[in-house]
Amino acid sequence: MSGPRSEISEDWAAVVRRAKCLDAAAFEEIVDAYSGRLYGFFQRMLGGREEAEDLVQEVFVRVVKAIAEYREEGRFEAWLFRIAGNLVRDRLRREPRESTLGEREGNRQEALGIRTDACLSLERREDADRLQKCLTKLPSVEREVILMRHYGELSFAEIAEYTAAPLGTVLARAHRGLAKLRQWMESTT
Repeated sequence: MSGPRSEISEDWAAVVRRAKCLDAAAFEEIVDAYSGRLYGFFQRMLGGREEAEDLVQEVFVRVVKAIAEYREEGRFEAWLFRIAGNLVRDRLRREPRESTLGEREGNRQEALGIRTDACLSLERREDADRLQKCLTKLPSVEREVILMRHYGELSFAEIAEYTAAPLGTVLARAHRGLAKLRQWMESTT
């Protein structure tokens, strides 16, 4: 089976049905299919490797506890990322604003997946730092849409389903967020 992008297939629907019956092998398939994307999403939203790993585990704990509530007429991926998004929002609410911007400044390159060894040029590291700083300035709804699209690899339709927002609203948020990022990046060069 090829994973989450094949979830429309009957094979993926069968995996989800098996998970609803608490089949351990089905849960393993779900973890294999989604853990990398969830990790990338959490790391970019929150900035830390350990925190991202903790939240990936928490997502799957919640999936096991709540799989019986999943209704098959919705897309499993959107349901899963709704759980992930709720975890991020809860974590950000619990932490003081200074912590998310100040304490994590040292983790910004790591959050973008950038290696800091000597082979990377100074210019690329500076660009990555500027991009991360600009991302933190975006309103959370715009940042979330951009990160889900570019790092979570979700389509705009999937993001709309996940956020329970109309597709036009999701597209507008992405457009506004990317326009702001472009403007801020150009003004800081």
